[in-house]
Amino acid sequence: MSTQDRIEGLRKTRERLRQGGGEARIAKQRAAGKSTARERLGLLFDPETSQEFFLYARHRCTSFGMEGKELPAEGVVCMAGAVEGRQVFAASQDFTVAGGTVGEMHADKICQMMDLSLKCGAPFVFINDSGGARIQEGIDALSGYGRIFFRNVQLSGVVPQISIVAGPCAGGAAYSPALTDFIIMVQKTGKLFITGPQVIKEVTGEDISDEELGGVHAQMHYSGVVHFVASDDAHAIAICKKLLSFLPANNTEDPPDLSDGSLTFAYDPLLDRVIPDNPRNPYDVRDVIRRIVDAGDFLEVQEHFAANVVVGLGRINGRTVGIMANQPNVMGGCLDIDASDKLAKMVRFCNAFNIPIVTLVDVPGFLPGIRQEYGGIIRHGAKILFAYSAATVPKITLILRKAYGGAYLAMSGKELGADRVAAWPTAEIAVMGAEGAVNIIHRQTLKKAENPEETKQRFVEEYRETFASPFLGAGRNLIDDVIEPGDTRRYISLALESLRTKRETRPQKKHGLIPL
Repeated sequence: MSTQDRIEGLRKTRERLRQGGGEARIAKQRAAGKSTARERLGLLFDPETSQEFFLYARHRCTSFGMEGKELPAEGVVCMAGAVEGRQVFAASQDFTVAGGTVGEMHADKICQMMDLSLKCGAPFVFINDSGGARIQEGIDALSGYGRIFFRNVQLSGVVPQISIVAGPCAGGAAYSPALTDFIIMVQKTGKLFITGPQVIKEVTGEDISDEELGGVHAQMHYSGVVHFVASDDAHAIAICKKLLSFLPANNTEDPPDLSDGSLTFAYDPLLDRVIPDNPRNPYDVRDVIRRIVDAGDFLEVQEHFAANVVVGLGRINGRTVGIMANQPNVMGGCLDIDASDKLAKMVRFCNAFNIPIVTLVDVPGFLPGIRQEYGGIIRHGAKILFAYSAATVPKITLILRKAYGGAYLAMSGKELGADRVAAWPTAEIAVMGAEGAVNIIHRQTLKKAENPEETKQRFVEEYRETFASPFLGAGRNLIDDVIEPGDTRRYISLALESLRTKRETRPQKKHGLIPL
């Protein structure tokens, strides 16, 4: 056989393998509203930058009719390439080939890509679209999942890991996305659960559809497993690319700096009118966030889960910052179990990847109630205390309005290592709200008063002036400055600049023991 014949044979083999499960199955995939594995990677990588790995991988299974059966590319496409000019490693499961099921070689391909991601210090993106473990391969398939999980943990905190759930992701397969930093889920086509509807019905008698059980609404609103919801595959890839644009390649680098060296800030009079005169009235903290970040561009994470807090990524003068904020228009901005988990995870992610943290505080306290106490609010709330205390990145805290009790400390108080703490003049910092405090302190006086409501209101105003004023904290050096709201961007910008060279030494240890 001539060299030219060999080259031609190589081309034909490549072309056949790149066709995946064939035209009929590809047509079925598209009819279901899904792109193919290669189309998804084509949307992710910059043109002409991707390189494929392990195209010729073949399974070794000889049972249940698998002997000699060809599964093109082993049902998963692995590539490295540039995403907006920066290297990324990725694996995309091919549902047109044996339902994208995970066998020994399928898993090996993914593991080797993860190893390369770790070795090269570049993000890893895993696009999930699989029927689960390949039953014919038995324990080899389970072993494959275990090896993937192990690498998820090895990569954790070293390189960013992003999972896109673009199809079914059930059983053990669901744990790999759960071990990554962010999950993007596609509406209607994405499904994420441990046991499917049929198993649940057999075991418990409960009847539920796969969408109700593991669709985006369930996994975003109820479980909080999902971080972003996409309308289709293209939207999911767009979210992934935007997310990557905020992140460093690995934990030894700083996030991309888009600044030109100058600081852009001007007095913003609109911020002077954000806080209502009545302390009981809510407002949307995202109005504050968008006035602070560059061009109002804020990528909110877990928007529909634990909406009483807002977390996400933005830029200030071109530098990536993580933003944590109480949301007064949902539950008054109280901290509950879910909000505690949401905040703690985002704080720890930012700390792992050298992203400064800006915290906006308007918190009346931890949510009271029997269900919260029985559910472990103490344990979950302690996660926030631990996460902020353990974080060594620059931490800037701004108290907008209420900052009561232990929740004041939990939202990155100076006592937890915040580098800068400022307050607006509307800030109320106290052990508890003025009305609650007056009910306790002046209980006997109010019982005897001729006009209890009028007397109580007078005591409330006195308490606010005496104990809840931001100037009390400023007088104790627990607050660095009381600033005009319109000067907020200026204050944060200068603080970030001064903290560029921050260094902090902690006791040497394997790792801290966060309350779990």
